Amino acid sequence: MDEELEDLARRYALRRNITLGDRLGFGIHGTVFVAVDNKKPGFFAVKFHREDSPFERECRVYHRLNKEHVTRILGFNVPQLLMINKEFRAIEMTIVRKPFLLDFADALLDRDPDFSEDVLRQWEDEKAEIFGEKWTEVTQVIGALRGFGIHLLDINPGNIRFAEERE
Repeated sequence: MDEELEDLARRYALRRNITLGDRLGFGIHGTVFVAVDNKKPGFFAVKFHREDSPFERECRVYHRLNKEHVTRILGFNVPQLLMINKEFRAIEMTIVRKPFLLDFADALLDRDPDFSEDVLRQWEDEKAEIFGEKWTEVTQVIGALRGFGIHLLDINPGNIRFAEERE
C-alpha cells in the first residue's frame, strides 16, 4: 500500500475513533480494511480511495443500491452502505460473505460504457475465459445490475465470488 493512502487511513481511524485491522482487499483504486468502532461492538469494512473520480462513482452506486434496498443480487451478497466521508475518500460498509458482489469504483451509472463493438467483444471474451463455466451466471448478475442502471466494468473473480470458491 502506498504511503499516502496509508496516512489517509491512519488519520481517518484517529478522527473516527475506530481501529483498522487486516486488509480485506486492494486494487488500483484503493484498499479495504476490516474495522471496529471503539465505542460499539461489531466489525465493518472501510474502503479508502486514491482518487476522487472512482470514489465518487462508487458512492453513487452505493446510494443507488441503498435507495433500491438491494442486499442481494441473484443470490450474491452486496455490501450495505454505512457511511461516506468525502474528506478522506472513505466508504464504510458491511462485510459480506460468499457468494458476494463488490467493488463499484469503475461502475457507470445510467450510461453504457463508450466502447466500440470490437472492444466490447474482446472484453467479453476475456471475462468468459476467466470465469469459464460460471460466465453465464456472471452475465446474469451483470444484467441484473443493469436493471438498476449500474454498468459494472471491473468484472473479476475477486469482485464476483461464488460460494464454493476458496479464498
